Amino acid sequence: MKHTYKLIATLIAILNYSIGKAQNPIVQTNYTADPAPMVHNGTVFLYTSHDEDDANADGKGFKMLNWLLYTSTDMVNWTDHGIVASLKDFSWANQDNGAWAVQCIERNGKFYLYCPLHGGGIGVLVSDSPYGPFKDPIGEKLINYHPWNDIDPTLFIDEDGQAYLYWGNPGLFYVKLNEDMISYSGEVQQIPNTIESFGKREGEKNDIRPTTYEEGPWLYKRNSLYYLFFGAGPIPEHIGYSTSKSITGPWKYQGVVMPTQGGSFTNHPGIIDFKGKSYFFYHNSALPGGGGFTRSVCVEEAKFNKDGSIVQMNMTEGIKKSLSPLNPYVKTEAETIAWSEGVKSMNDNVVGNFITAKYNDAFIKVKEVDFRKKGASKFTARIGTTHNGNISMEIRLDTKDGELIGTVNVPMTEDNDQWALQTIDVKKVSGIHDLYFVFKGEADTDLLYFDYWKFLK
Repeated sequence: MKHTYKLIATLIAILNYSIGKAQNPIVQTNYTADPAPMVHNGTVFLYTSHDEDDANADGKGFKMLNWLLYTSTDMVNWTDHGIVASLKDFSWANQDNGAWAVQCIERNGKFYLYCPLHGGGIGVLVSDSPYGPFKDPIGEKLINYHPWNDIDPTLFIDEDGQAYLYWGNPGLFYVKLNEDMISYSGEVQQIPNTIESFGKREGEKNDIRPTTYEEGPWLYKRNSLYYLFFGAGPIPEHIGYSTSKSITGPWKYQGVVMPTQGGSFTNHPGIIDFKGKSYFFYHNSALPGGGGFTRSVCVEEAKFNKDGSIVQMNMTEGIKKSLSPLNPYVKTEAETIAWSEGVKSMNDNVVGNFITAKYNDAFIKVKEVDFRKKGASKFTARIGTTHNGNISMEIRLDTKDGELIGTVNVPMTEDNDQWALQTIDVKKVSGIHDLYFVFKGEADTDLLYFDYWKFLK
């Protein structure tokens, strides 16, 4: 059994090596899909759906039970906040599967999370915080127009204060939400699925899919122009877009944003403006074990031409430069990660979210850490292991095999909900560096558990 475990770990390491220097996918500790970014108080909140590790193991396709949240202030280091909502938050819903693409929006200090439950309509959850907890305020479906087609909600609040909810596959629908954001007025409207609005569909098509529009709409406004991004067919999907001078159309098809790439038969757009730049989110199957049912969220910087058209983009290694360096002298969660290999996220009632290292030489990279001129002298981490042996965490600079500035010998804490605070002297370091935590040891189960870290001047 031990030999088999080592072989699997080696194969995973080989697969990871080919993408180890990339920034995309931006989450490596879970399979994520259907990105829904939101900017609030100088932070990007990225809500995602969650493909379970064993999705399609039974041949039944998607296995999606909850929604996850990640945040970033620099667009390269992302902090995992774990499950932000789940099917269990809807007492009226089938809780076996079907937690599809969500979107969150803020209004009057409250945060509204619109959740499609595949085959069960669209529900809404509300919270006083973007981190949750989210609660069901109405105890029933908000949208129950055609349950199997009521998926992929996208929200937009126009300048006059009117909120709009769009959704749908294979048709595209919308309603005007009331100011309470948990009810609507008027009838459900359908956007005409015309070639002028969404482009001519190539290959297989039928009466209900005459155009490229497939699913996953995302509303956005730049200057005085409204944009509608969407997953476009035929399968496997690309991402297309249309524009309008009005939030309700008529829409005019503008072309392809991102061609079919990345190994997943679906894709899902999301776009935001943040700190003077625009960022375009999508998903693919780039992680080891990835596929159409085990997807991973990525991001690119988006560029626009003077006429408002978006510059077509390809899937790349992602954002290379941080918007601002990370401060190592404040408590930083271990699940704040630019890149990782051999690491999974976990949660308990003691510390909340934390990470676990799965095998020897697994690592976490934190990008562009600013130690400043005086530099650091000590390092503290909350950490533990269930093994009574030689388990350690190396602290290295700039590469996985870079300069070693300190080693934490990890104490046995008996279980993963028991922790020890370890402080060590480190070799003095100054300036800006990528920081690597490399996990060392041999074990048949997880090497160690890691909650947070902090350097001391």
